[in-house]
Amino acid sequence: MTQTYFERITFDPQIMGGRACIRGMRITVSLVLSLIANDMTTEEIVEEYPDLEAEDIRACLRYAAFLSDEEIHSLSPISV
Repeated sequence: MTQTYFERITFDPQIMGGRACIRGMRITVSLVLSLIANDMTTEEIVEEYPDLEAEDIRACLRYAAFLSDEEIHSLSPISV
């Protein structure tokens, strides 16, 4: 993934304690994902949060997909 793939997702210790936010605003990725999980459409979210754009919503979903693709590798064999 390129550096600009998540350019709409920002981290700033001075904003929301450094949590993943949208374009430096005080709107967190987790809030947007929670709204989607609670059946809000992109249009409804943008209507409720007019500073957001549809591309911000897609960026949140891409970021969540990226994080969920995590792989865990054992450093040593697991004995049972």
